[in-house]
Amino acid sequence: MKIFAPVLSIFRPVRFVIVAAVGALLFLSSTLPAFAISSYQSDPTEGPTQLLETQRKTDEIAKSEPPKLQEVQEKSNKGLNEVQGDADINKMKRPENSQSATSVEENVQNFLERVTGNK
Repeated sequence: MKIFAPVLSIFRPVRFVIVAAVGALLFLSSTLPAFAISSYQSDPTEGPTQLLETQRKTDEIAKSEPPKLQEVQEKSNKGLNEVQGDADINKMKRPENSQSATSVEENVQNFLERVTGNK
């Protein structure tokens, strides 16, 4: 056992560094999410008006008789769907507004060309 005493005394500072590093990691992992709060402050009136209108339409449909197929088709052709209408249609990604975007197939092909060196 006297042989292990010098070896254990060498690891004592290393053990302190490991404990300090783990403590710092725990402290930072619990405090860093708090900094994310200040990264984006949304406007409190940003979404509720659209949500209230959608909720009002949903409540009306839920209280009334089931709509006929032709009514549903007419309403859904006006926008994204029957209830949502055209709310946030400009924010939605679709072929008309993403012509410059590269497809997954193009991304994979470009990656393979870079890896293999073939063009």
